[in-house]
Amino acid sequence: MADINFTDINFNNLDDEQLFIKSTELLYFAYRDFIAWPDDVLQNYGFGRAHHRILFFVSQNPGMTVAELLNILNITKQSLSRVITALIDQKYIVQEIGQQDRRQRLLKLTRKGKALLSEISVHQKEQILKASIECGPEAIEGFWKVLNAMIDDKK
Repeated sequence: MADINFTDINFNNLDDEQLFIKSTELLYFAYRDFIAWPDDVLQNYGFGRAHHRILFFVSQNPGMTVAELLNILNITKQSLSRVITALIDQKYIVQEIGQQDRRQRLLKLTRKGKALLSEISVHQKEQILKASIECGPEAIEGFWKVLNAMIDDKK
């Protein structure tokens, strides 16, 4: 693990600079370690992080439209097109025609897509569960509150 030292920090009296530096440092190291396993797995399939994000959000919202996915990911249609086309062509995602609006393309993971997402996510799940058990429910609640407060609802 990175050399992160909390012994000299008074959490009740953090100055703005300490809060910013330590929080940013921890976010960088946590993200690096959280994404390392999926990056290695995805590379075996010729995929990257964009593929992972699409698989994840489509799994959480089966039947979502391409427009909804664009909104969640906050990317352009052109950026999404190349990545989603690869996932559809290789049968990780299926695109179905909407029942009410035939212009809609509804996205769902295939069995193959679910298996890939599971393979990608297994280590991340272990990391989160281990850290959550280690830190306890109060820490989880605080962590979620901080992350939620960092999300820009305007995007």
